[in-house]
Amino acid sequence: MPNDAARGDEPVVRHDRDDARYVLRGHDAGSPDAGSPDAGPAGAESADDAAPRAPVDGTIAVWAPGAPAPRRSGRALPIALIAVAALLLLALAAFATTLVIVSQQAAGNPFRDRALFVDPDSNAARAATGSGTEAQRAAASRIAESPAAIWLTPERVRPGTASDAVADTVAQATAAGALPVFVVYGITDRDCGGFSSGGLPRDEYLDWVDEIAAGLGDRTSIVVLEPDSLALASECPDPEARTALVRSALERFSGTGAEVYLDGGHSAWLPAADMAELLRAAGVDQARGFATNVSNAQATEAESAYAARVSDALGGAHAIVDTSRNGAGPPADGQWCNAPDLALGEAAHAVDDPVVDAVLWVKPPGESDGTCNGGPAAGTWWPEQAEELVANADRLAGGS
Repeated sequence: MPNDAARGDEPVVRHDRDDARYVLRGHDAGSPDAGSPDAGPAGAESADDAAPRAPVDGTIAVWAPGAPAPRRSGRALPIALIAVAALLLLALAAFATTLVIVSQQAAGNPFRDRALFVDPDSNAARAATGSGTEAQRAAASRIAESPAAIWLTPERVRPGTASDAVADTVAQATAAGALPVFVVYGITDRDCGGFSSGGLPRDEYLDWVDEIAAGLGDRTSIVVLEPDSLALASECPDPEARTALVRSALERFSGTGAEVYLDGGHSAWLPAADMAELLRAAGVDQARGFATNVSNAQATEAESAYAARVSDALGGAHAIVDTSRNGAGPPADGQWCNAPDLALGEAAHAVDDPVVDAVLWVKPPGESDGTCNGGPAAGTWWPEQAEELVANADRLAGGS
């Protein structure tokens, strides 16, 4: 995954905005959600804001028994009734507007209060009981205990088998009461000739994605769709065809319970405005949002700020950040492919943030980026790297 120098984006401007789980509270001129597809009309109020209120001290004005009633002209009563009716209509209109706003809000954070599925058959789990030194097995065991995304590639999950394989994983996750996270990684001309080259021809690819979608069914799941596919598009032969293919793949998940995140690059790659344009072309308005830092090591704070800028440009899309190898931050020389001196980052968890839904181990730690810096083929378990990631994380945490 390329790791170019920083581009000098505009300073980060974070806005206070309501999370998608809540009703908008009155007019907030500084809220970017006011212009998002999921938001209601700018300045719309809640029913509580529009309804008449009692005096602040809680008292209620009443007529005392025996007190003379106020004198009214013959026309006063109809005029008063008209005024009251008008106020009621305004209140009902405001209440109806609030109901519309509620219905337009995106669903809440899919990670909140959910345990994440830990794959018992991951490369790390198998390495923990396999060959290697005691330190390598211990490192593999540490990694295997934490939830990480399950990568679906046509090399591992072949066309014709994808539906059953995914359905089996979903069933395991359901039985465990956990949320599965998948990465779909088989797009045509994958990695555009890089270390993870491969993928399926267009029609076969879309058929394969259909199989994956069928296996997911209506159970809630997380899908990270084609890391690098958009950020890398300008370096591929036909960028427009690439974004169109991502859009077509995304459409396959519309009838499932999947919350889909498209490729969002990372903070040291493309400017936020450029990334937002690619996401828009790929149909991000039909997804939950985008994923940043996949297989990279940019600091979480930098990624969160970058995600906020991309989200603002899109009108409020959500994001997830890959923290699998960013515990020590990015290498000073900008390497990304099996870069040395990396460390495990934060374990996966939901985030209370208006943009970032969660930090995740999207790229399973210990799996190679490819035949670079002495690594094996992409996706292959590399025990020496796993041991280094754990050791560096322990050192940074002050452990042994």
